[in-house]
Amino acid sequence: MPLTVVLHGPAGIGKTTVAKQLLLDWTQDDQAKTSSSAFYLSCKDLNHKGTCTFAELISANGPDLQDAIPGILTQARKILFIIDGFDELRVPSGALIHDICGDWRKQKPVPVLLGSLLKRKMLPKSTLVITTRPGALRELRLLVEQPLFIEIEGFLELDRKAYFLKHFEEETQALRAFDLMKKNAALFRMGSAPAVCWLVCTCLKRQMERGEDPASTCHTTTSLFLRFLCSQFTAAHSSCPRDCLQAPLKSVCLLAAEGIWTQTSVFDGEDLRRLGVKESALCPFLDKNILQKSKDCEGCYSFIHLSVQQFLAAVFYVLETEEEEDVGGHRCRTGDLQKLLSKEGRLKNPNLTQVGYFVFGLSNEERAMELEMTFGCPVSMEVKQQLLKCRSMPCGKKPFSTMDTKEILHCLYESQEEELVEDTMAPVTEISIHLTNTFEMMQSSFCLKHCQNLQKISLQVGKRIFLENDTTWKSDAHVERSQHDHHSLHLWADLCSVFSSNKNLNFLDVRESFLSHSSVRILCEQITHVTCHLQKVVIKNVSPADAYRDFCLAFIGKRTLTHLVLEGSVHSDEMLLLLLCEILKHPRCNLQYLRLGSCSDTPQRWADFSSALKINQSLKCLDLTASEFPDEGVKLLCSTLRHPMCFLQKLSLENCHLTEACCKELSSALIVNQRLTHLCLGKNNLGVGGVKILCEGLSYPECQLQTLVLCHCNINRHGCKYISKLLQGDSSLTNLDLGFNPIATGLCFLSEALKKPNCNLKCLGSPTQSGTVYSSSVKRSEDKIISRGKVSGNQT
Repeated sequence: MPLTVVLHGPAGIGKTTVAKQLLLDWTQDDQAKTSSSAFYLSCKDLNHKGTCTFAELISANGPDLQDAIPGILTQARKILFIIDGFDELRVPSGALIHDICGDWRKQKPVPVLLGSLLKRKMLPKSTLVITTRPGALRELRLLVEQPLFIEIEGFLELDRKAYFLKHFEEETQALRAFDLMKKNAALFRMGSAPAVCWLVCTCLKRQMERGEDPASTCHTTTSLFLRFLCSQFTAAHSSCPRDCLQAPLKSVCLLAAEGIWTQTSVFDGEDLRRLGVKESALCPFLDKNILQKSKDCEGCYSFIHLSVQQFLAAVFYVLETEEEEDVGGHRCRTGDLQKLLSKEGRLKNPNLTQVGYFVFGLSNEERAMELEMTFGCPVSMEVKQQLLKCRSMPCGKKPFSTMDTKEILHCLYESQEEELVEDTMAPVTEISIHLTNTFEMMQSSFCLKHCQNLQKISLQVGKRIFLENDTTWKSDAHVERSQHDHHSLHLWADLCSVFSSNKNLNFLDVRESFLSHSSVRILCEQITHVTCHLQKVVIKNVSPADAYRDFCLAFIGKRTLTHLVLEGSVHSDEMLLLLLCEILKHPRCNLQYLRLGSCSDTPQRWADFSSALKINQSLKCLDLTASEFPDEGVKLLCSTLRHPMCFLQKLSLENCHLTEACCKELSSALIVNQRLTHLCLGKNNLGVGGVKILCEGLSYPECQLQTLVLCHCNINRHGCKYISKLLQGDSSLTNLDLGFNPIATGLCFLSEALKKPNCNLKCLGSPTQSGTVYSSSVKRSEDKIISRGKVSGNQT
């Protein structure tokens, strides 16, 4: 099978370098019995070529090859084609698959020749190596057959570190600079490209030579790029006066913005003429290696790296533009700020995302001043208002509908403008944050501190943010792990401080999170603070397992807490029920709702828990779904329900391994207890006998139960007889769920009951959650039973 290899990765990562190395290896193969041929086709160059034959196309850079081409092409297996920069190919839609040709002697447009090669019509037995950025992968997959995709990762962490050590004379300075870049996750990701490593090293080294502290420079990606740009044109390092930099800056920014919107990285003379850019205006940026002359295409220019082009494109949006500068169609191929920040625009053109980050970063007044002082170009003060306008949504829509939470937090952090953050976050009352690294933690902390109307935070913490409990680390990496955790915990403490500083924050939901002992303690310290007003807390699937114990200790005596959900590893903590007892027995306890999922413990612990329920007078709803009860535990709980000081109104014992034997205790409790109105016994194998016993208790006039959930309880048609008899009496039941039971012909018994005038049932259906039922109306007619759920294999 002929081989097609696709090398993909971000800009400047080294795809072309790898491809050219493959080209050399192919032609210098000492093991080959016959000579091999390799051809390099740059898609940047192909954009400027007209109609020709395939033979003319591949011999364009080597006229001496023209006579040898026919002989070379007869040995297709020995030929390697490098197609470099597929993403930069500018051809009409469908041009690559139109008029496919297999004759290398026929005159055809270049897109046809290239498409024929990719589709294996031209020289089908040759080997192809294609380089591209990720954005063009989808189109490429539709063109090539059975390609081998290889991601080029560029500099790995050790490579980046080695680069810094080579760039700096002093090791301490190199390691300091490397550590600063590493703390900024966005900047560190960019550092996989050698050009960005050069840019960071150049900027930070110059600052260190001046005796300046570079820490604030790496605080945001925008500050680093701005510092680099401005440092290239300060009086000490520039031969070009400030007054002479205005026109060059505007020209190069226009070029950058045009290129981002048209997804172009190489600009020729035609592009310059169309945009009204003079080649002489590019000289200051060519001298500073910010702009480069293309080696492959004469008279063409490109930026040193895509990130530099993105930064200058952002500068284009913040510079003040006079009316006469806007004529001539200079902006005709660039979108406005609203389009730049729109989700649709960023999906079509991912390069716009980083430009948006930079625009927010340049809205900072200090940075705007630095840009203005260096280049003498006035910066627009309307940018903040425009950014707020793009952010604001019509009434009824959720905030951030055009940008997801993670992106908007990134944007706001880049700005470092507290006023902008406060105005943007003002309508936000709920936010969901998924942390995957410490930099995101820093961004979230900065924004949440200025979100004064926030009421609910949903938090998810990914792996390897806290390494204290990470057993995968080698023992000799203790110092590195300690330094990492010191930094992480400092940022975490800053983030958690919002729970004691924001008086409106009342709901915390932490789930699917990998914490550590120290991070849990820091969060619990903030929860216990007197200025923390949390009312609802959900802790679900959190590690380490003993974190639940620390949370319970923090909740003892917490007067504001009314709702608590603990799910996950609670079954493995022997102390959990004991601590919950302390919470319930505390005189300041106001807990009204408690959900304890998958709990198992000794009869003595359940006895203590039952005693605590008799003391507590605030708890109204108890959900013990999927807990494992010993027989003695059920008796103790039912004893509590019979106690006059039990104030429970809703109880869920779903999937608690209850059987017919437990129903007698439950039935007697229902007769005595006049406060319990909702009971969920779903997913328990109660059977016909269990239903019969329950119905006996429910038939007593003292029983006040209104909602009963019996889904998945193995109830058959005989069980329906007992339920029908109950419903025809003076039962208080108004909501009943019998879903997923083998009822079969038992429906006729239910139908008879529904026709009776004294039947109080209003809803026969499935619950939205334990103890709560959909309010679907039920008509008392022989053929109208509304039920959501599986009844005898069909929905009826």
